[in-house]
Amino acid sequence: MTDLFDVSEATWPAAARHKVGAFTVREGRGGGQRVSAATADGSWSAADIDLAIAKQAALGQRPLFMVRDGEEALDAALAARGYRIKDPVNVYAAPIPDLVAEPAPAMAGFTIWPPLAIMRDLWTEGGIGPERRAVMERVAGPKTGILGRANDRASGAAFVACHGDTAMLHALHIIPDQRRQGSAVKMMRKAAHWAQDQGMTRFSVLVTAANQPANALYASLGMRIVGHYHYRSE
Repeated sequence: MTDLFDVSEATWPAAARHKVGAFTVREGRGGGQRVSAATADGSWSAADIDLAIAKQAALGQRPLFMVRDGEEALDAALAARGYRIKDPVNVYAAPIPDLVAEPAPAMAGFTIWPPLAIMRDLWTEGGIGPERRAVMERVAGPKTGILGRANDRASGAAFVACHGDTAMLHALHIIPDQRRQGSAVKMMRKAAHWAQDQGMTRFSVLVTAANQPANALYASLGMRIVGHYHYRSE
């Protein structure tokens, strides 16, 4: 699982990373929880937690910690401070050959970078505003936007980027009246075909456990859960 966290860091990067004691504190600048969370880099102490909290305050961020599989001691220490669990996340992955076994219909999706105005509008509609789109701009490796098309009009947008041998999908938004019509599946296959063309062998995505439609989508494509994490905050 560790390498998928590396993929996440590279494909949805923080504006800055600060080493504070035994923690890395991310500077999010409005880019979302993942790029604003602190994570433990190894053995830590209560004083290290205090340092991470102080650094987040200095950055104008509320205290937020990401707790990954195997970090039960950290989870318990944060719980003892009154920090509540927030947004448990499932980590999905699948071999790319499994996702490209079926072709992606040519007119059902397009790989485009930089994004078109319609893609920015779609993301904004889905709550993916300028601060989160700035995260996409920061990605240094191969990346693309996916513009979905259904019923002769735009149906959604997504972002995909690569690190190592793995592609990761972010910011998938399907417009409400186009949902449950197969557009998301076709966009996922388009993204996987693009990733294969970049030499990738694995495809991954992160999704909150509460997002039942998205979890059902990824499971229907044969992707499986390979890890979990959650946040703790005040």
